[in-house]
Amino acid sequence: MVQLHSNLDVLEGLDVNTYVISGDTPEQQLELYTALKNEYGESLPFVSDPDLEIVDLLNMKNGDVPYRGYGMLDTEGNVVFNEANDRWGEELPETMEKIKKEYNDLLNN
Repeated sequence: MVQLHSNLDVLEGLDVNTYVISGDTPEQQLELYTALKNEYGESLPFVSDPDLEIVDLLNMKNGDVPYRGYGMLDTEGNVVFNEANDRWGEELPETMEKIKKEYNDLLNN
């Protein structure tokens, strides 16, 4: 997540709403959000999903915890794509290529 927050400009040009989703409490998320905002000048919004309902919708549930990774929903709430990948932030250029490809495919369908 730090890799992404230090490179938020990679999201420019995508007409999407971007969130960090986790099972953490709102209080825990606020603490992390504030730390990221203080460090990088901005932070993505956080969504608390303690029951992992959104995570489950994205097919990113691993028992009682979410997989680390990313995904996209369309405007109807349907899963466009998802990828479980612990190293997505370290592989940010490759991750963004995949995201932009899926985004462009969605726009062209």
